[in-house]
Amino acid sequence: MKLTSQRLIFRFYEPEDFDFLYSMLNDSEMVKYIGNGKTRNTEEALAFLEWIQSHYEQNEEFGLKLLIRKEDGIPVGHAGIIPQQISGKAELEIGYWIAKEFWGNGYATEAASALLNRAVNLLGINRLISLIQPDNTRSRRVAIKNGMQLEKEIMLKGKAVSLYTYISK
Repeated sequence: MKLTSQRLIFRFYEPEDFDFLYSMLNDSEMVKYIGNGKTRNTEEALAFLEWIQSHYEQNEEFGLKLLIRKEDGIPVGHAGIIPQQISGKAELEIGYWIAKEFWGNGYATEAASALLNRAVNLLGINRLISLIQPDNTRSRRVAIKNGMQLEKEIMLKGKAVSLYTYISK
């Protein structure tokens, strides 16, 4: 899988990227709207990295990819197409997560747009979702900017979640 956007390179996570991933997973402000909202210790972060990499073995198009800024090679976050089970139905989620020192620079919107375009135009996927906790206004704006619409509110693993959808025409 080769994917780039105007300012970003998407690439597979490698073991040497662990410190960057751990820095995001160990920051309470960063994980506030991710999963159960709790930070992860080293062992839990390693398990998360293994989970990310397991998607590559199933289909290299899926899973979170590290986002590298083209201008200087610095990782700014990750994004990807993530298989999900929602109410017993297989869905594909556009997920994005930017390290807080890079918030407000449009990287999430750019990454989500590149993934949506690839999913629809190259992979032929006509329905994509984003799962966003209701208070996560930044992520909601990213979804809306990329043409997603709120479909419904659901409960997922005990948390209220807004399910945004993009349906290609």
